[in-house]
Amino acid sequence: MTDRKTEIAGNLAKVEERIAAACAAAGRKREEVTLIVVTKTYPASDVRILSGLGARHVAENRDQDAAPKAAECSDLPLVWHFVGQLQTNKVRSVVGYADLVQSVDRSKLVDALSREAVRAGREVGCLLQVALDAGASGRGERGGVSPGGIEELAALVAGSPGLRLDGLMTVAPLTGEYAGRQRAAFERMMDLSTDLRRAHPAANMVSAGMSADLEDAVAAGATHVRVGTAVLGVRPRLG
Repeated sequence: MTDRKTEIAGNLAKVEERIAAACAAAGRKREEVTLIVVTKTYPASDVRILSGLGARHVAENRDQDAAPKAAECSDLPLVWHFVGQLQTNKVRSVVGYADLVQSVDRSKLVDALSREAVRAGREVGCLLQVALDAGASGRGERGGVSPGGIEELAALVAGSPGLRLDGLMTVAPLTGEYAGRQRAAFERMMDLSTDLRRAHPAANMVSAGMSADLEDAVAAGATHVRVGTAVLGVRPRLG
């Protein structure tokens, strides 16, 4: 086993232990929570190691990094998630490899995703990114739709060819009433998920929690956690 594979395997085991312990504490089954490894800034060789260790879900947030990496790893049995802010001029590329886009937050993006998914003959899963720090603009510092905009955007996704409404995603906010209150933020997300599922029962994914706060997300009821640093180490500097 190479040094890098040993390092990743050890980190992955520790994260698995954390998720299992969080599930046990919350009275949940381990299989209720899916680990998504965020591989941004890391090479395709790391993705290959992860796949060999049994990881099945990986996430990227920059198309210019993700597209070549996904192409290089196209032989692997992976589910690719796009989790970053997505500009409409990158949609065609992203639809080429992403199985799910977790950062859907505006109607213009929904229209572009639908158009490209139909063109590519693919069905793309969509999570609405919810900004719990949304201000008067209705958007958060790191993108996302306000809680009040979920219903309208969800209906648009659900009615768009080539798209599948899978649920909600959030990042613990750094500002506003939920700053520093990750558990409360994730519990609010679960309430919003309950509301969403009344109209869209199959949209039951809740993607929340990262390396530092995955326990809070699991305790609240998240179905997916997005972990990068705790599995792959401190990210190399970009640029």
